Amino acid sequence: MAFCANCGSQVDGRFCQKCGAPVGAGAVGGGVNPSPAPAPMAASTGMTDNMAGALCYLFGLITGILFLVLAPYNQNPSVRFNAFQSIFWHVALIALWIVLGIVAIALHVIPVLGSLLSALLYLVLGLGGFILWIYLMFKTYNGEKVVLPVIGPLAEKQAGV
Repeated sequence: MAFCANCGSQVDGRFCQKCGAPVGAGAVGGGVNPSPAPAPMAASTGMTDNMAGALCYLFGLITGILFLVLAPYNQNPSVRFNAFQSIFWHVALIALWIVLGIVAIALHVIPVLGSLLSALLYLVLGLGGFILWIYLMFKTYNGEKVVLPVIGPLAEKQAGV
């Protein structure tokens, strides 16, 4: 089996099915390749698709935007989906945090109970956000696609998946 010199994927024919690069006459012969087949995207970027998708969630808005701007990743639909979902999820989390701040100010009218309720709400939002963040990174790194309820379809639409 021949391998593409550009992206490293297996090639049947004169052109690579993954990147479209022409394959030289010597590589099409069907001989044995002395090196093992690289992981997807390994030859050009050094990172697999599932690793890039998981890293989209690492710093939220920053890494989501970064993976949408960087050239080899912004052309991959699964990485684009994870980047958009990370951006939308963190924007929603920031909006919930602001709403919770307004609710906490309103709850401080009640002397002791208001403080306890606002602290409990902050704890639930913070812990829930942290658990969801770890879950998204873990599932994406393992190659599973997680579509969040409201923002997942928006991310799929933006990524063209």
